[in-house]
Amino acid sequence: MFALRRVRDHIDRNFASPLTLSDLAQLGGMSRFHLVRAFRAAYGETPIRYLSRRRIERAQDLLRYANLTVTEVCMAVGFTSLGSFSSRFSELVGEPPTAYQKRWAGRAPHIPGCHLFMHGVIPQSRRSPGAGDGLSVDP
Repeated sequence: MFALRRVRDHIDRNFASPLTLSDLAQLGGMSRFHLVRAFRAAYGETPIRYLSRRRIERAQDLLRYANLTVTEVCMAVGFTSLGSFSSRFSELVGEPPTAYQKRWAGRAPHIPGCHLFMHGVIPQSRRSPGAGDGLSVDP
């Protein structure tokens, strides 16, 4: 159980980083297949589903409170594809990220995106070149 908790805590701390099932299995000291079975038994979902859900939860916070584009949020939480981010977001939240962001517009004060990048809340390396124009996505 300690190994599974270590894996889950690692996901929680490093959700925006590229994480693979092989890396997580190595961290837990077990095979990928055993990790998936044990993690699902302990937490009710696979490690990759858990990672995806954590990224979407963080994206919801950023869409509500940060003055960032959907593309910037997508990259900041660890997705590399705007399409997969939008699909997974819609699946979990029930609406696309743009609709979610518009629904929250004006309800809460927004933190300027430059402050989030400047203070390390969102690492600069996660920001796509030309982010803000809604067109660029990291390859």
